[in-house]
Formats: sequence, C-alpha cells, structure tokens
Amino acid sequence: MTTASSTRTFDVRHVQIARAVFAALAAVMITFSPDHSASVGLAVFSGFAIATGLVLLLAVWLVYPAGRRWPAVAVGIVTVIAGMAGGVYPLRTVTGFFAIVIAWALLSGLIELIAGWRELAAPAERREIAPGVADARGAVVVGPRSESRDALVVGIITLALGISLLFVQPGYALDYTIEEAHRTFTLTGTTIGVGIFGGYAAIIAVYLAIAGFSPRPAVETDESPARTEQKDSA
Repeated sequence: MTTASSTRTFDVRHVQIARAVFAALAAVMITFSPDHSASVGLAVFSGFAIATGLVLLLAVWLVYPAGRRWPAVAVGIVTVIAGMAGGVYPLRTVTGFFAIVIAWALLSGLIELIAGWRELAAPAERREIAPGVADARGAVVVGPRSESRDALVVGIITLALGISLLFVQPGYALDYTIEEAHRTFTLTGTTIGVGIFGGYAAIIAVYLAIAGFSPRPAVETDESPARTEQKDSA
C-alpha cells in the first residue's frame, strides 16, 4: 500500500534545510558587517524571521499531516509577526531590537520546546508508523523521535537566546584602544546583543543542516510485518 510519505514531495528535512539556509545567511551578514547597530541587527533579524516564518507556514500544508500542524502554525505566525515588527523603521532602535528579539525568542522557543517534549513523552504506540498515517483507533499519531528531538533542541537554543539577551545591558559602553591601529573603539550593549543573535543563527544553521542531511531511519508501512502480525492475531 502506498504511504503518505511516498506521495509527499516535501518532508521535514526540507523544512530544516530551508531554515538552516536562512539562519546561515543571517549569521554571515552579521559576522561580516562592520556595523552592529540596532538598525542593522533588526534588518537582518527581520529578513531571517519573515523567511523562516513563511517556510513554517507553507510546511503546514506541504509537510505536516493533520494533528501535527499546530507547532508550525504557532511558531510561523509568531516569527512572521516579529519579522514584520523588526521591519518597521520607528522600531529600529536599541530598545526595539532587544524587545522584539527577546519576545520572539522566548515565545517561539517555548512553543518548539513544548511541542518536542510532548511528542517525545508520547506513548510508543502513538509514534508515527509512516508520516501522516493514523493508528487503528483513528487517533492522530506523533512524528518520529528524531524530529521531536530536533524540535526540542531548537526550542532550548532559542530560549537560551532570549534569556541571554535579558542579561545584556542595552546602555552598556566600554571604550578600548588598539595600539597597533592607533584607534579607540567602543563596545556597546547593542553590539553584544547583535553578536549574540549572530552566534545563535550560526548554531541553529549548523544544527538544522546536520539534522536535515542526516539519514532518516526506515519507517514501517501499513503492510509491514509488525502490522501484518497484529492483523493476523486480531
């Protein structure tokens, strides 16, 4: 019998790879930008967030089966809204950068953490036999453990971003001099905050790229020996 996964063009690995690409672009832009101001940080975050949010919202219809869509919907909406807020010019201030990025990181990170934790804690009999296939009782099953674990890890890393930014003082400023360059520079709280976001984007890019390109364990189909044996015993 043909499974849902065999007829589906896109799956979770494509979502992970797309998210990794946008995160990598954000990390590269921040790393090689000489300007780590709040306006530049929010501009990069805005593009990253809108692109990531649209990928998640498209995945609601293209990837996730009914019953597994709510995390993508919730994170996608929160991320798109945060990206749009970051694109509003009057909000591109130091306060706006910290408020928008912290709020997004805490909300989206908590949603992904809860979604991953709930699926990992689900009974083994509810674990998905094939993507999009319900169990004999018609209940919606959860996804493979690898996908649940990835959601949990991404949620934890995103929460860590929000919590770390809470400890950065936006008004912090430290002047330092590089004798070789005969110049004096100022390290500000905004520079630290933008740098932390860039580091987060780099970590997420690497993790999701590894997750997206990692081999997936074989899944059983509706006619697998295990299910056939259950049918015979019934």
